[in-house]
Amino acid sequence: MQIKFLAPAAVTGLLLSGAVGVAPAAAQQPAISVNDSSFIQSAASMGLLQAKLGQLAEKKASAASVKEFGKRMVADYSKANQELAAAAKQAAFPAPVMLRQHKLIAERFVGMGKGSFDKNYMAEVVRQHDEQVRLFKQESESGKVVSLKELATKMLPELEQRQSLAAETAAMVGADVTASSSEKAAATSN
Repeated sequence: MQIKFLAPAAVTGLLLSGAVGVAPAAAQQPAISVNDSSFIQSAASMGLLQAKLGQLAEKKASAASVKEFGKRMVADYSKANQELAAAAKQAAFPAPVMLRQHKLIAERFVGMGKGSFDKNYMAEVVRQHDEQVRLFKQESESGKVVSLKELATKMLPELEQRQSLAAETAAMVGADVTASSSEKAAATSN
C-alpha cells in the first residue's frame, strides 16, 4: 500500500524539483527585458500619438507654422514608427499600439476647436518630446536588448532636434510650456 502512495509523491517531487530549477532562470529573463519592453511600448505609442496629432494639426491649426510643424511630425514619425515596429518585431515584442493614455490625449485634440488648437497642441507636443527624449536617453544608457539600445541611441539626436523645433514653434504661437521648462531645469540640476 505504501508503494502506491510513494510513486505519485516521487513524480510530484520530480516535477517540483524541475520547476524550481527552471523558475530562477525564467524569473530572471523577464526582469531583464521589462524596461526594454516598457521602452518599446511607450516609444512606439508616443510615435503613433505624434503622427495622429500631426495629422490633426494639418487640418485644425490656424497658424501656418503649426500646420507646417504638424506636417513634419507626420513625415518624421511615419518613418520612426516603422523603425520602432521593426525593432519590436526583431526583439520579439508585440506590435506597437497606442496606449490608453495616448489615446485619451488624441481624443481630446480630435474634439478641440480650431480657436484653441494651436497653443494647446504645441504645449502638448513640447511635453511629449521632453518625455520622449528622457525615455530614449534612459534606454540608450541602460537598455539590455542591444538592438533597442542601439536604436534609441541612433534616434535620440533626431528627437532632440524635434524637441527644439517644437519649443521654437510653441514660442511663436505663445503656447505655455513653463511646466516643460521647469521640468528641464529640474532634470539638468540632478
